[in-house]
Amino acid sequence: MGFTYVIEHMEEDEATPSSLPPWAELEYSHMVTLAGPAAQLQFTHLSRKSCDSLRTSLSSIGGGSASFSIHTQSILDLLNSQHIPLSKVCLLDPKADRKLEPDDGLEFDWFLFGGILGDDPPRDRTSQLRQLGFPTRHLGPVQMTTDTALGVTKRVVDDRIPLDNIPYVEFPTIKFNARESVEMPFRYIADHPGGEPLLPPGMRELLHEDLNKSFDF
Repeated sequence: MGFTYVIEHMEEDEATPSSLPPWAELEYSHMVTLAGPAAQLQFTHLSRKSCDSLRTSLSSIGGGSASFSIHTQSILDLLNSQHIPLSKVCLLDPKADRKLEPDDGLEFDWFLFGGILGDDPPRDRTSQLRQLGFPTRHLGPVQMTTDTALGVTKRVVDDRIPLDNIPYVEFPTIKFNARESVEMPFRYIADHPGGEPLLPPGMRELLHEDLNKSFDF
């Protein structure tokens, strides 16, 4: 039996056909792949329209991926409905006093993430979950995207790789062509030591599209 990873959606819906921000749809889809087939993903606190959109997106992902459930209810409502005590849920919190260790997989069954767009500088929206009283762990001093945080957590508690032994790329420059590029203010898992960042499929195209929009007047 694998671990359960919970993503509490904390962004506002957009006025688009899917409602879910496009970056979130890409990151959430990536999580299903990163978590591995033994894991269970729970996406919580979504609007009904976003639930339908995300369910459609995730259902198209191939084999070898985690199973998932999508909810309008919040993390606390979900835990209460399944009789899961807060003590078995670890909140991944940049302000935690202790870093995540492989043996934390023996203490916790569930790992909780705030589904938020990374801000630079960070706005500490994880505080909304912190105040609920979950035990906490951090993943190091450099901000990660939410899908990266889940991928790192999986490697530590499931694959039992110490946090400092995972290959990372910090603040990578994503190049689109000879003249266009964008620097990302986050830490990513590298596909191999010294390699490229593991981005969600479709993220490069979305970043390029957003870059081009910034030049529209």
